Amino acid sequence: MSFCLKSSVSLILIFLFMSLNSISSATDPTYLYHICPNTTTFRKNSTYLTNLRTVLSSLSSPNADYESRFDNATAGDDNDNNNRVYGVFLCRGDVSVATCHDCVAFAANETLHRCPREKEAVIWYDECMVRYSNQSIVGKMRVSPEVVFFWNTQNITENQVSSFNESLAALLIKVAVKAASSSRKFATEKANFTVFQTIYSLVQCTPDLTNQDCESCLRQAINWLPDCCDRRIGGRVIVASCSFRYELYPFYNETITAAAGAPPPSMLAAPPLKFPSEKGKGKNSKVTVTAVAVPVSVCVLLLGAACCLLVRRRKKLSAETEELDGDNITSTETLQFQFSAIEAATNKFSESNKLGHGGFGEVYKGQLITGETVAIKRLSRGSMQGAEEFKNEVDVVAKLQHKNLAKLLGYCLHGEEKILVYEFVPNKSLDCIIFDNEKRGLLDWQRRYKIIEGIARGMLYLHRDSRLTIIHRDLKASNILLDADMNPKISDFGMARIFGVDQTQANTQRIVGTYGYMSPEYAIHGQYSVKSDVYSFGVLVLELITGKKNSCFYGEDGLGDLVAYVWKLWVENSPLELVDEAMRGNIQTSEVIRCIHIALLCVQDDSSERPSMDKILVMMNSFTVTLPVPKRSGFLLQTMRDSKYQQSGASASDQSATSKSLPPSVDDSSITIVYPR
Repeated sequence: MSFCLKSSVSLILIFLFMSLNSISSATDPTYLYHICPNTTTFRKNSTYLTNLRTVLSSLSSPNADYESRFDNATAGDDNDNNNRVYGVFLCRGDVSVATCHDCVAFAANETLHRCPREKEAVIWYDECMVRYSNQSIVGKMRVSPEVVFFWNTQNITENQVSSFNESLAALLIKVAVKAASSSRKFATEKANFTVFQTIYSLVQCTPDLTNQDCESCLRQAINWLPDCCDRRIGGRVIVASCSFRYELYPFYNETITAAAGAPPPSMLAAPPLKFPSEKGKGKNSKVTVTAVAVPVSVCVLLLGAACCLLVRRRKKLSAETEELDGDNITSTETLQFQFSAIEAATNKFSESNKLGHGGFGEVYKGQLITGETVAIKRLSRGSMQGAEEFKNEVDVVAKLQHKNLAKLLGYCLHGEEKILVYEFVPNKSLDCIIFDNEKRGLLDWQRRYKIIEGIARGMLYLHRDSRLTIIHRDLKASNILLDADMNPKISDFGMARIFGVDQTQANTQRIVGTYGYMSPEYAIHGQYSVKSDVYSFGVLVLELITGKKNSCFYGEDGLGDLVAYVWKLWVENSPLELVDEAMRGNIQTSEVIRCIHIALLCVQDDSSERPSMDKILVMMNSFTVTLPVPKRSGFLLQTMRDSKYQQSGASASDQSATSKSLPPSVDDSSITIVYPR
């Protein structure tokens, strides 16, 4: 199966899983997709969150109207438009009351994890949908915010396309009219395609719609059919207020639909049988048995073949992902692309589509069949770390939703190929602009300050506000993407690590990342924590202010790196000399000096002295807060002295011996530092 959020993310056999769902022992509902636009958000512990929890509790309570498979709830003051919450749930019309309740309860809990800060959200499972908003949604037909597609990967044979399309179109229109005129706004219908093949369909609207709005919504959804499911033997289109699905097998519960008012299966259309004349009456029973037995046998054979395919597919997936044992990526099955779709999007990875080359592979610009432009990261086959980074990026990023994080649209596993599909950002990465003599003039101080603040907010989400505490471990300019409005989006989570609830620090024997951005405790001892990312953030802020790469200072004037250069000018009370010439004369002096001060707090040697990301944001946005005095790093002074030995021509052995004889830190009392006012 394949999936599309106006795109072509593929789903591996998802409809087969759904068809076998009735014999599955799984208790959780089958997740399809969720959307939570971050156009409006709420704060933690806000009134909106309190009202939202009230609404979700009401929808999932035993007193909700599960018999109707639909209910709504509101919470908050009628006059408080900012904090009033509206919510609805809709269960598929053919599921039991118990299944409906279980699905809604699960979805109500899960939606706060998937959309932790957004005021508007919709989450779909195969069995139900839960939706809420800060705007009234009851009784209002809505197709947006997005159209979600699913389709079966199998095609109708070429000689059957015309007749199949005609039969399908007639069936969907018929069942749409039937649903719109019903009180539950739900209907199923089936029609004969061939003697041995039947098209099954299910359509549904939220019951709060008028007949006219329901039919209008369904017709709009059906109009997506050519884009979604052309020549496919099965497909599904879901929008906010309605949905439809069709298959060549009975995917819905015919017993419940019959009890709900739909014609019982025995009354639905069947292929006409031609009985022999009275003279051949003795053969009638044989003909009837054949007409019944053959379809049943075919169904049994198809089910057996499907099971075999499922087992084979599972073995294949197991072989492909054997090196990804541990935390697997089964939770992100709904994000999987087919390799053929990736090749088509990139014109078979043509050089003209290549955007750049990263540490673990190449990045291509791609265009999906829906017209959506994406960035496709193809991990290098020869990368020794590729499998682990791939696992991390899928596992971590798929769970994250924040406007300052790059959005993962999907992934592809195909033999040795490991591919990630991201949203496309037109301005590429920060380093392509800030370190380019011609382009860096595009970033005035206001934009750079906005970028600094955006990165800080994204890192705060990773460290504190997401479901998991996530350490990025490779925060640098090339991993900050810029959208059309120059908003920053943190990307490349291949080296990220997840912390447990009470975990604050971890050790590793394998140091990965980029030197110059690494904190001393990580580079020397392999210790990393949220404060390791804070160090990298400090270096990144200094690069944004100076317009200079951290690495460009090695070997200059006895300085080890950008941090040493900044310390030198800070001590000399000349911080404004740091400012990039491309934006001099058009800066807020107090903001610039404050950001330099914050950056120096971030790059202190002692990780406990570095501020957390939430404190950094407070420092940036409140000029009444007194900043502590930054302490000069002993690690930094050692680096500077090592650099002098390199310049003077000391041998590697001499340098090593000298380094070991240096003290690990310097007494601050012996240094006089003048701080700008």
